[in-house]
Amino acid sequence: MAFDGRELLIVLQNDLKSLSSETKKKYPHIKESCEEAILKLRNSQSTPPTQIYYVINQIIFPLAQGCETKDMKIIKCCLQIMQRLITQQVLDAKGARFITDALWHLMEAGIEEVKILQSVTLLLTTNAVVHGDTLAKTLVLCFRLHFSKNHTIVNTAGATVRQLVSLVFERVVAEDEKLENELQSQVPPQPRQVNFEELKVPSSSPPKGLPPCAGDAFLLFQDLVQLVNADQPYWLQGMTEMTRTFGLELLESVLTQFSDVFYKNAEFSFLLKERVCALVIKLFSPNIKYRSTIPASVQQATPFDKPYFPISMRLLRVVSILIQKYHVLLITECEIFLSLIVKFLDPDKPSWQRALALEVLHKMTIQPALLNSFCEFYDLKTHTTSIFKDIVNSMGAYVQSLFVNQQLQVGIAIGAGVNQPYGASNTPPSASQAGFISRGIWLPLYAVFPTGQAKSTYLEMLDKTEPPLIPDGYGISVAYACLLEIIRSLQISIGPTHPEDPPDGVAPEDLPQKSITTPANKDLHCQLIKSSWCGLLAALSPLMEASTDEGVTERILKSMQTFAALCGSLELHTPRDAFITAICKSSLPPHYALTVLNAVTPGGSLRTTAIDSVSCQGQNEDYRQQQQIVAVGTPLPTSSVPAGTPQGPVMLTAKNLQSMRTLLSLAHCHGSILGSSWHLVLTTLQHLVWILGLKPSTGGSLKAGRVNDNNSIITTSVMADLPVLSTMLSRLFESSQYLDDVALHHLINALCKLSQEAMELAYNNREPSLFAVAKLLETGIVNMSRIEVLWRPLTNHLLEVCRHPHMRMREWGVEAITYLVKAALLYKHEVPLKENQKLQTLLLGPLSELSSVPHGDVRSRQLDCVLEILHGSGETLKHGWPLVIGIIGAVSEHHGETLIRLAFQCLQLVITDFLPVMPWRCLPLCVDTVAKFGSQTQELNISLTAVGLMWNISDYFHQYQPKLSVILSEDANVFPEFPGIVNMPNCDKLWMCLYTRLGDLCVDCRPAVRKSASQTLFSTISAHGALLKQSTWQAVIWQVLFPLLDRVHYHSQSASTEKVDTGVNILIHHTRNTAQKQWAETQVLTLSGVARVFNTKRQLLQALGDFPRAWSVLLNFIEISALAKNNEVSIAALKSFQEILYSKAQENDNLTTNVEEKEIWTNAWKVWVKIGTEITVPLIEGTLEGNTEDLYLPSQGFLTALVQIFPHVFQHVKYEFTVQDLDSLCAVLTNAVSVPIFGETSQYILVQTNELNLHDGALNAIELVQKEAIGRKQNRMLPGIFKQLLTFSKFSCNPPTQMKNERVAVEWFTVNYIPFGEKALSTVVNLYEATADNDEVIENEVLTEIIRALHLPLSLKYACPSNSTWKLAANSFIVILKVGLPVVRMLKNANNNEMWDQLALTLNEYLFPKTCMPPDRGLDEIVSDEATDCQLIEILRTQVLPFSNCIPKEFILKVVVLLNRGSIHSATNSNMDSETELTLREEFAKTCFETLLQFSLVDGEVHPQIFNQDEGGLAGRLAVTALLHRFQEVLKKYIDDEKTSGKCPLPRYRLSEISFVLKAITTVIISMKKSTQTLEDSAAWEQLISLYPYLVECTTTSSTQVSRPLREALLQFCDLLKPPGQTLKISNGNS
Repeated sequence: MAFDGRELLIVLQNDLKSLSSETKKKYPHIKESCEEAILKLRNSQSTPPTQIYYVINQIIFPLAQGCETKDMKIIKCCLQIMQRLITQQVLDAKGARFITDALWHLMEAGIEEVKILQSVTLLLTTNAVVHGDTLAKTLVLCFRLHFSKNHTIVNTAGATVRQLVSLVFERVVAEDEKLENELQSQVPPQPRQVNFEELKVPSSSPPKGLPPCAGDAFLLFQDLVQLVNADQPYWLQGMTEMTRTFGLELLESVLTQFSDVFYKNAEFSFLLKERVCALVIKLFSPNIKYRSTIPASVQQATPFDKPYFPISMRLLRVVSILIQKYHVLLITECEIFLSLIVKFLDPDKPSWQRALALEVLHKMTIQPALLNSFCEFYDLKTHTTSIFKDIVNSMGAYVQSLFVNQQLQVGIAIGAGVNQPYGASNTPPSASQAGFISRGIWLPLYAVFPTGQAKSTYLEMLDKTEPPLIPDGYGISVAYACLLEIIRSLQISIGPTHPEDPPDGVAPEDLPQKSITTPANKDLHCQLIKSSWCGLLAALSPLMEASTDEGVTERILKSMQTFAALCGSLELHTPRDAFITAICKSSLPPHYALTVLNAVTPGGSLRTTAIDSVSCQGQNEDYRQQQQIVAVGTPLPTSSVPAGTPQGPVMLTAKNLQSMRTLLSLAHCHGSILGSSWHLVLTTLQHLVWILGLKPSTGGSLKAGRVNDNNSIITTSVMADLPVLSTMLSRLFESSQYLDDVALHHLINALCKLSQEAMELAYNNREPSLFAVAKLLETGIVNMSRIEVLWRPLTNHLLEVCRHPHMRMREWGVEAITYLVKAALLYKHEVPLKENQKLQTLLLGPLSELSSVPHGDVRSRQLDCVLEILHGSGETLKHGWPLVIGIIGAVSEHHGETLIRLAFQCLQLVITDFLPVMPWRCLPLCVDTVAKFGSQTQELNISLTAVGLMWNISDYFHQYQPKLSVILSEDANVFPEFPGIVNMPNCDKLWMCLYTRLGDLCVDCRPAVRKSASQTLFSTISAHGALLKQSTWQAVIWQVLFPLLDRVHYHSQSASTEKVDTGVNILIHHTRNTAQKQWAETQVLTLSGVARVFNTKRQLLQALGDFPRAWSVLLNFIEISALAKNNEVSIAALKSFQEILYSKAQENDNLTTNVEEKEIWTNAWKVWVKIGTEITVPLIEGTLEGNTEDLYLPSQGFLTALVQIFPHVFQHVKYEFTVQDLDSLCAVLTNAVSVPIFGETSQYILVQTNELNLHDGALNAIELVQKEAIGRKQNRMLPGIFKQLLTFSKFSCNPPTQMKNERVAVEWFTVNYIPFGEKALSTVVNLYEATADNDEVIENEVLTEIIRALHLPLSLKYACPSNSTWKLAANSFIVILKVGLPVVRMLKNANNNEMWDQLALTLNEYLFPKTCMPPDRGLDEIVSDEATDCQLIEILRTQVLPFSNCIPKEFILKVVVLLNRGSIHSATNSNMDSETELTLREEFAKTCFETLLQFSLVDGEVHPQIFNQDEGGLAGRLAVTALLHRFQEVLKKYIDDEKTSGKCPLPRYRLSEISFVLKAITTVIISMKKSTQTLEDSAAWEQLISLYPYLVECTTTSSTQVSRPLREALLQFCDLLKPPGQTLKISNGNS
């Protein structure tokens, strides 16, 4: 025992003694019983402890007697002793029964009810000895006390009953544990058999096989059900009263606390299933049948049929427990229960019923496992009710019913709390109160429940007997909580989890989520969604729209977001899209949302709930009332709204922006499950962004743009939020980097579709949204790590955007592509970009495809991007260079100057910086691209710079020649073929590409480009040609240079001669003012360049084998160009001719024996002759006399160059040079020096070097031939040489006849031809001195030709253009005569009359010129001139007159006449103006007189042969007579003039003349006196004497200059005063 037995016995004895003393007077029988009991106690001290129960049972009797006395003091004493016995655990079952009976008696007597309850509690809780009927009696005792009149006793008894009922089941729990342990020890364990047939029949005895405690509990639970069902109990005998409410509470308590008992014991499960459920269903009946909307007159009269709140409430509590804890056991029954609960939510049910049902459902919704079970047991089954679906749908229906105006319902509401419009009986909402408002109904949020907790209000009203008044908003509050809890529970059951350890700097929500759905539970999870989504959407949508509190709205939106994510994770697209649509709808104003989202969901209209369709107008009013307008913007045009339809401003509320944030959060956190819903989400975001005025900025992010529209209003608070929204948008697309590839493609496809829609609108010239394009860019940027996955779909669409006609669309399309390409190239890829050819090509592909876009702005951005790429990533573009160069080269003429300039800027960078890093395969492409820019005609400077880049490329080829030679040996497919050249090295092909392109540029339509290209081509060949293989030179010559010359010639021939319209450009010189003149410069450059190549590469070209053919072709081009009617071209051709000859001239002459060399130089000579001949054809044909306007004459420079070329040609053909060749040469030279100057500037030219060089060259050419002829004794050439030189000499006085029509040019030629003619004459003299006695010279009468040539300057004398000319001619005449006359005299045919006649004519016209001496001629010059004349007379005296027998008589006579004429100077001036002072040649006259008189009058023996002939005497006589007659004329004229002059003296020259005549008379008289022949000539003497009177007349002169010679003459007449005979005798006395 748990106590000290002796002490207990002592205590009991004392207690009994006390009781004995109390009862000794009134109740002696009790006293006796006490004493007997004391005696037994004393005796029991010696008994063993096991007999203590027997002893105790015996002492209970006096206690029972005491309880029957109804004496309170005694009863208290007895109860105290009983409680001591109970607490000391000394009672057995029998003793307990005794005590129970005693307590029962007290209960019936209504004495000490509290003490009774305490004792019963102690009896049952101290140990487990009370079983069976005793236990039943104690319980009945308590039940009966519970229904007493005293409130305190009722409450105490009720608590005791609850405690004891729980105690009974606690014993079962303990018993079960004990039995389990025992069963586990058995091997094998023996399960207990249950007879269910026995259980079907209610009984007062427990089922067989049940342990004692379980049996008691079974009977107790059975009777509780009976009592609640208003039936008699089987075990709890003595029950007189029982309420259903209390019974239901007890049932609830048991079911709540001891579910294990029911699960472990089949008997209990049977009771639960068969009895409890039937009871519940029965009790539910009035609640189900009752309709609050039915009029009272129709209601059944039976009170039982009317729902009673206390019972209904407790019944629902029981049902709630049954469902929550026993649904596994009661699958079918719970189906019924749940269906009943759902019916409680019907609109026709009292509001308190609906509230109770909501609270029950609330308790269930917070349990994820419970909801899973519902779905698994019902919704997943085919033949069961979809309970979970019904629950959720009922919630949706309930929520919607709350916002239906009561007038729409039938009848008048009986229940309390019917919703009324807040304008009537309801209180209007306050700004601070959360709630819901819709359709004019305001429902405040009555209570807010903690998440995951169900705090019931009306289910806990156990003390209420009447239905409570349900406040407005309570139902919506609980329903709102239930809906959120359902979604929360679903999330717990289905929802994915985030990784435990996210990477640094990454938010967990940004990472892909890990789903807990497995194949095993996927069906369940899917069914959860399928069963719930419609109801949830039907409930949450109106709640969200009606919500007036930001926090409530936020929770609803979060729940919807969560649910949509769950749908997406299970790939349930329809519910996912529906919830996303709802969120999107709430993000936009109502009407606007319908317009937008209906357009997004083809095939059906936007899902709307029944409540939505009731009154859209009312909703709009509520919308405006309950929401604060935070932004007003313009609507984004959509395809659903026809173009031109007027649309008013769109108003956004705070709720719209809140929904937008949720939408952003949904897409951000659950983007991987959105799939096709991306389009819906992005469409909504696009519209919101448009309305808020967010515009794309760099990188695709959105920033607030300037609001220019009058309809746009953004509040300050929203302006502050715009950066946040923009950041959220950016984070949304940044998080796409965590999406899997499939999800990423969904996102990109949605953006592309959205952009496509914007493009369609933009086709109608409606302002497009750039949202999609900007976000495509942003998505691409953050997904660079897997760029291959998204690149093609992304860029393919952007390329379509770039082709759009709307400028803004294109602008952002190309912005996106270029930004992406730049970012992708700068990104650090896993495989370095430099080594990844495929990736480089992929990345640059879209940029390259932009080249097919016709819009200039796109191409400009494309080229800007290329430029940036070159600056930033040029070093990595190993494999992408073909695309880059292709982009640059894709720019064409029609793109405009700006675009071409930009492209060329890129090309410059490529050529200058990146050639070394470029694959060799790109080099031909580079060359082609540069050439293309060279040929474009938009911008001249670009073309010129492009040509310069060709030079850069050639330098690169040269610098990297060894490296390229190795690399290029791999493959030659990228090079063009050059036919005719076998096995051309690839390096040489590269050079040929360059040369070919430069050759193409050399025939560009612009002169500057042609010039630059020509210079570059030939400079390149010159600088780097040595790198070419010898055989390649054949291709250079035949496939580059000669075709170039041919094309240039063709263009030159077809070029226009019209003046170029320069407009304001005054920089074009007149030598370039026609296309033909401009092409002339190109001809010059190309021909000179080719010639230079032939010159510098002569030895190399000669080794090719076809050099003679090439030489011939080149000479042909030179000939054609030289004959061109353009001075510049022709001169250049000659210079080229000269250049190719110079090189050869410097080589050894040993090659001249080579047949090939002879052919080469023969061709050269023939070309020279042909050029010289054909260029002067007009001169030869004499066509200059006609119209000269269209006539082309070669310039002096051309002719000079032509003549100067001859020596180089002649050096190689001199051995084969014939007389015919000389004739050709002379014809060319004659015509060359005869070509006139043609041009406006000729009148300003005094001395021109070219002409002097031409003349020198012509003379040098003749001299060269002359030396060769003399040296090789080619005497046959001498006459021709003399003839040519004499022709030249005539030009000094008689310029070529072609110039005489040009007044200005006469003076110019006077200056320029004089030295030429004089040099030619000097050459003639020198040559004649050397060859005078040459047979060819004599036979061809060269002397005659020389005299004839000298006749002109000598006859002109002072009229010559230059004094030096006639002086030189005179001196040359003297020399020629000195040399030639002796030769002529010795010839047999010396009597060549032609020569003598020409000589006589020349002497006469020279000595007696027709023009007088210039008045300004100096004395020294006069003396010199006279000396020259005297020299000629002296030659006649010494070389002619003494040899008159060898000379024709006619000539001698002419000489005498000439001497006679020269003896009197005045005779030569008879035709001159009288005022001109005579220039008297006294010495010349004296010489003539002396010569004449010497050979004609004076007898002598020196030359007797001359005067022995009659002709000679006759000539002398004639001469004397002529002289005397002239003397008379002069004297007579002088006398007449003297008389008329008065006191004025005559001019000096008249005085000099008369003085000379007087002296001549004196001389003649003296000579006649001495001559024997004149004595016989009486006529002469008479004529002389007749002069005397005139002489006398002259004595009146006062001039001493006249008087002195007069005196001398008169003195000579003294001898004539005597008779002639005597006088003669006297005078000739000596003879």
